[in-house]
Amino acid sequence: MAINLKAEIRNVAGKGAARSIRNNKNIPAVIYGEKKAPVAIELNGRDFNMLLKTPSLRTKLFKIETSNGTEDAMLMDIQYHPVSDAVIHADFKRIDVNSPVNVSVPVEVINAEISKGLKLGGVLNFAVRKVALRGLVDKIPEKITIDLTNLNIGESVHGSDLVLPEGIQLGLHQAELAFATIGGKMPDEADSAKAAAAPAADAAKK
Repeated sequence: MAINLKAEIRNVAGKGAARSIRNNKNIPAVIYGEKKAPVAIELNGRDFNMLLKTPSLRTKLFKIETSNGTEDAMLMDIQYHPVSDAVIHADFKRIDVNSPVNVSVPVEVINAEISKGLKLGGVLNFAVRKVALRGLVDKIPEKITIDLTNLNIGESVHGSDLVLPEGIQLGLHQAELAFATIGGKMPDEADSAKAAAAPAADAAKK
Protein backbone atom coordinates (compact mmCIF):
# COMPACT_ATOMS: atom_id res chain seq x y z
CA MET A 1 0.00 0.00 0.00
CA ALA A 2 1.31 3.43 -0.96
CA ILE A 3 2.18 6.03 1.67
CA ASN A 4 0.62 9.41 0.99
CA LEU A 5 2.88 12.30 1.92
CA LYS A 6 2.18 16.02 1.61
CA ALA A 7 5.08 18.39 1.00
CA GLU A 8 5.71 22.05 0.28
CA ILE A 9 7.83 23.17 -2.66
CA ARG A 10 11.03 24.93 -1.53
CA ASN A 11 11.72 27.95 -3.71
CA VAL A 12 14.93 28.85 -1.89
CA ALA A 13 17.79 26.35 -1.65
CA GLY A 14 21.08 26.40 0.25
CA LYS A 15 22.32 25.74 3.75
CA GLY A 16 20.71 28.82 5.23
CA ALA A 17 17.27 27.92 3.88
CA ALA A 18 17.63 24.33 5.04
CA ARG A 19 18.68 25.50 8.50
CA SER A 20 15.61 27.71 8.68
CA ILE A 21 13.37 24.76 7.80
CA ARG A 22 14.93 22.62 10.52
CA ASN A 23 14.55 25.47 13.03
CA ASN A 24 10.81 25.28 12.30
CA LYS A 25 10.87 21.56 13.18
CA ASN A 26 10.44 20.56 9.53
CA ILE A 27 12.71 18.56 7.25
CA PRO A 28 14.26 19.62 3.92
CA ALA A 29 14.13 16.93 1.25
CA VAL A 30 14.52 16.41 -2.48
CA ILE A 31 12.81 14.37 -5.20
CA TYR A 32 15.00 13.39 -8.15
CA GLY A 33 15.27 10.89 -10.99
CA GLU A 34 13.35 9.72 -14.07
CA LYS A 35 15.23 12.25 -16.21
CA LYS A 36 13.36 15.15 -14.60
CA ALA A 37 14.73 18.14 -12.75
CA PRO A 38 15.14 17.65 -9.00
CA VAL A 39 12.48 19.27 -6.83
CA ALA A 40 13.38 20.62 -3.40
CA ILE A 41 10.60 20.05 -0.87
CA GLU A 42 9.82 20.61 2.79
CA LEU A 43 8.27 17.85 4.93
CA ASN A 44 6.31 18.18 8.13
CA GLY A 45 8.84 17.06 10.74
CA ARG A 46 6.36 15.50 13.14
CA ASP A 47 4.57 13.52 10.42
CA PHE A 48 7.80 12.26 8.85
CA ASN A 49 9.28 11.20 12.18
CA MET A 50 6.11 9.21 12.86
CA LEU A 51 6.56 7.52 9.47
CA LEU A 52 10.04 6.37 10.46
CA LYS A 53 8.37 3.79 12.74
CA THR A 54 6.93 2.04 9.67
CA PRO A 55 8.66 -1.33 9.01
CA SER A 56 10.68 -1.62 5.80
CA LEU A 57 10.03 2.00 4.87
CA ARG A 58 12.51 1.93 2.01
CA THR A 59 10.53 -0.73 0.16
CA LYS A 60 7.36 1.38 0.13
CA LEU A 61 5.84 3.45 -2.63
CA PHE A 62 5.43 7.10 -1.63
CA LYS A 63 2.88 9.32 -3.32
CA ILE A 64 4.24 12.78 -2.59
CA GLU A 65 1.67 15.51 -3.10
CA THR A 66 2.92 19.03 -3.83
CA SER A 67 1.51 22.10 -5.54
CA ASN A 68 3.04 20.70 -8.75
CA GLY A 69 1.04 17.48 -8.54
CA THR A 70 1.74 14.00 -7.18
CA GLU A 71 5.08 12.19 -7.58
CA ASP A 72 5.57 8.41 -7.27
CA ALA A 73 8.83 7.87 -5.41
CA MET A 74 10.81 5.68 -3.04
CA LEU A 75 12.81 6.79 -0.01
CA MET A 76 16.49 6.39 -0.85
CA ASP A 77 18.39 8.09 1.96
CA ILE A 78 17.91 9.77 5.32
CA GLN A 79 20.60 11.98 6.82
CA TYR A 80 20.82 12.34 10.59
CA HIS A 81 22.49 14.92 12.79
CA PRO A 82 25.76 13.41 14.12
CA VAL A 83 25.02 14.43 17.72
CA SER A 84 21.25 14.61 18.19
CA ASP A 85 20.32 11.89 15.66
CA ALA A 86 17.54 14.17 14.41
CA VAL A 87 16.61 13.80 10.74
CA ILE A 88 18.17 16.66 8.81
CA HIS A 89 17.45 15.67 5.18
CA ALA A 90 15.69 13.01 3.10
CA ASP A 91 16.17 11.90 -0.50
CA PHE A 92 13.37 10.44 -2.64
CA LYS A 93 13.80 8.93 -6.09
CA ARG A 94 11.01 9.04 -8.66
CA ILE A 95 9.93 5.67 -10.00
CA ASP A 96 7.75 4.30 -12.77
CA VAL A 97 5.26 2.06 -10.94
CA ASN A 98 5.00 -0.10 -14.06
CA SER A 99 8.73 -0.89 -14.11
CA PRO A 100 10.57 -3.22 -11.69
CA VAL A 101 12.76 -1.77 -8.95
CA ASN A 102 15.72 -3.23 -7.07
CA VAL A 103 15.50 -3.23 -3.27
CA SER A 104 16.90 -5.05 -0.25
CA VAL A 105 14.51 -6.44 2.35
CA PRO A 106 15.19 -8.09 5.72
CA VAL A 107 15.21 -11.86 6.16
CA GLU A 108 13.68 -13.38 9.30
CA VAL A 109 13.86 -16.93 10.66
CA ILE A 110 10.78 -18.53 12.22
CA ASN A 111 10.00 -21.69 14.19
CA ALA A 112 13.46 -22.00 15.74
CA GLU A 113 11.82 -23.48 18.86
CA ILE A 114 10.54 -26.49 16.91
CA SER A 115 13.40 -26.82 14.42
CA LYS A 116 14.42 -30.44 13.87
CA GLY A 117 18.12 -29.64 13.69
CA LEU A 118 18.16 -27.30 16.68
CA LYS A 119 16.31 -29.84 18.81
CA LEU A 120 19.09 -32.32 18.03
CA GLY A 121 21.69 -29.90 19.39
CA GLY A 122 22.61 -28.08 16.20
CA VAL A 123 23.65 -24.43 16.15
CA LEU A 124 21.97 -21.87 13.91
CA ASN A 125 24.22 -19.70 11.76
CA PHE A 126 21.99 -16.92 10.45
CA ALA A 127 24.60 -15.38 8.19
CA VAL A 128 22.75 -13.23 5.65
CA ARG A 129 19.97 -11.05 7.02
CA LYS A 130 19.02 -9.09 3.91
CA VAL A 131 18.14 -10.23 0.42
CA ALA A 132 18.19 -8.22 -2.81
CA LEU A 133 14.95 -8.49 -4.76
CA ARG A 134 13.58 -7.16 -8.04
CA GLY A 135 9.95 -6.52 -8.90
CA LEU A 136 7.14 -3.99 -9.06
CA VAL A 137 7.12 -1.79 -5.98
CA ASP A 138 3.59 -2.75 -4.96
CA LYS A 139 4.58 -6.44 -4.96
CA ILE A 140 7.76 -6.08 -2.87
CA PRO A 141 7.28 -7.79 0.54
CA GLU A 142 8.29 -6.13 3.81
CA LYS A 143 10.42 -9.17 4.66
CA ILE A 144 11.23 -12.73 3.63
CA THR A 145 10.86 -15.54 6.19
CA ILE A 146 12.83 -18.77 6.50
CA ASP A 147 10.98 -21.61 8.20
CA LEU A 148 13.45 -23.66 10.27
CA THR A 149 10.94 -26.39 11.19
CA ASN A 150 12.31 -29.13 8.94
CA LEU A 151 15.89 -27.90 8.63
CA ASN A 152 18.26 -30.55 9.93
CA ILE A 153 21.85 -30.47 11.13
CA GLY A 154 24.19 -29.88 8.22
CA GLU A 155 21.49 -28.34 6.04
CA SER A 156 21.31 -24.79 4.67
CA VAL A 157 18.75 -22.48 3.13
CA HIS A 158 20.15 -20.78 0.05
CA GLY A 159 18.74 -17.87 -1.87
CA SER A 160 17.31 -20.27 -4.42
CA ASP A 161 15.29 -21.91 -1.60
CA LEU A 162 13.57 -18.72 -0.45
CA VAL A 163 9.82 -18.50 -0.95
CA LEU A 164 9.11 -15.31 -2.90
CA PRO A 165 5.82 -13.63 -3.79
CA GLU A 166 4.59 -14.03 -7.34
CA GLY A 167 6.36 -11.67 -9.71
CA ILE A 168 9.33 -11.11 -7.40
CA GLN A 169 12.80 -12.27 -8.44
CA LEU A 170 16.09 -12.60 -6.62
CA GLY A 171 18.67 -9.93 -7.30
CA LEU A 172 22.06 -10.71 -8.78
CA HIS A 173 24.26 -13.23 -6.94
CA GLN A 174 21.58 -14.02 -4.34
CA ALA A 175 20.71 -17.58 -5.38
CA GLU A 176 23.99 -19.13 -4.18
CA LEU A 177 24.12 -17.35 -0.81
CA ALA A 178 23.61 -19.50 2.30
CA PHE A 179 21.21 -17.41 4.36
CA ALA A 180 20.83 -19.84 7.26
CA THR A 181 22.68 -23.03 8.21
CA ILE A 182 22.34 -25.43 11.12
CA GLY A 183 25.81 -26.60 12.05
CA GLY A 184 27.00 -29.35 14.35
CA LYS A 185 27.08 -33.15 14.31
CA MET A 186 24.19 -35.55 14.33
CA PRO A 187 23.83 -37.27 17.74
CA ASP A 188 24.99 -40.66 16.45
CA GLU A 189 28.06 -39.06 14.87
CA ALA A 190 28.93 -37.33 18.13
CA ASP A 191 28.52 -40.57 20.09
CA SER A 192 30.74 -42.44 17.63
CA ALA A 193 33.41 -39.79 17.92
CA LYS A 194 33.35 -40.02 21.71
CA ALA A 195 33.54 -43.81 21.57
CA ALA A 196 36.52 -43.66 19.22
CA ALA A 197 38.31 -41.13 21.42
CA ALA A 198 37.83 -43.13 24.64
CA PRO A 199 40.41 -45.92 23.93
CA ALA A 200 42.98 -43.31 22.89
CA ALA A 201 42.39 -41.38 26.12
CA ASP A 202 42.74 -44.57 28.19
CA ALA A 203 45.97 -45.48 26.42
CA ALA A 204 47.38 -42.04 27.11
CA LYS A 205 46.78 -42.49 30.85
CA LYS A 206 48.73 -45.80 31.01
